[in-house]
Amino acid sequence: MKKLLLSALLLAAPPALAQDRMTLMLDWFVNPDHGPIIVAQEMGYFADQGLEVDIVAPADPSDPPKMVAAGQADLAISYQPQLHLQVAEGLPLVRVGTLVATPLNCLLVLADGPIRQVADLAGGKVGFSVAGVQEALLGTVLNTHGLTLDDVELVNVNWSLSPSLMSGQVDAVLGAYRNFELNQMTIEGVEGRCFYIEEEGVPTYDELIYVANPDRMDPALIRRFLRATELATQYIVNHPQDSWEVFAASAAELRDELNEMAWADTLPRFALRPEALDQGRYARFEAFLAEAGLVEGIRPVSELAIDLGAQ
Repeated sequence: MKKLLLSALLLAAPPALAQDRMTLMLDWFVNPDHGPIIVAQEMGYFADQGLEVDIVAPADPSDPPKMVAAGQADLAISYQPQLHLQVAEGLPLVRVGTLVATPLNCLLVLADGPIRQVADLAGGKVGFSVAGVQEALLGTVLNTHGLTLDDVELVNVNWSLSPSLMSGQVDAVLGAYRNFELNQMTIEGVEGRCFYIEEEGVPTYDELIYVANPDRMDPALIRRFLRATELATQYIVNHPQDSWEVFAASAAELRDELNEMAWADTLPRFALRPEALDQGRYARFEAFLAEAGLVEGIRPVSELAIDLGAQ
């Protein structure tokens, strides 16, 4: 009798709801910049939204936006400055959400070195990783202090930013992240100091954003994804230490001194409302790039970024 009752209950139970699967391409290997994503995954916020999210780290950091444009992934993490250039080049991409809502990039110098102010870079060497946008950013910072790019020697140090600075190969580096390279130098016993580019004439921008293909995306699916990351960010802000433990427990290599220091410095920079769009921010940066000669013409914000909540 009990077996018959159990069978009847099982037959009467509603079937488990299938979860919608989506693929997110990261911009780099997992690090504290991705906190809300990892916390949402580990704490079941994606599952609560009926999502199964495949989180993929790229072999080449330049690939994720291209993969989204080609329909090979649903979302990619990218950078607002790169989005402007890629849309100008014709890639079908649009910003649908924000992950890190402030610049992380800074002009990094030695704390006890000879560069006490930006003007001291006259005749010096500045290291960089990526040409184009970084040169425009540096030119603006220098111009704010009466210098031009002709007053410095640019040195491509690839991704060896803090090592090239600590070794004396260059006097400053641009492209260093204030939440990583600055802490990395502290751990190495060499203190650094940042000039924050948004305080030196550069229009502020979103460092990390979610991009999708506007012709292929599922807005309702993406909104559920962003809702999960919003809840995760809320948890991170309310429980910084507990959320660090959740993040660090997700992979053994994440639990180290650098990631823990970066976690604390990144926490206040996460977008509290990832869907929300500051249209003026995108309009100003588009104009900035046009003035620098990096894009031809000026695209309306609607071609660059959308607020799915306002659709």
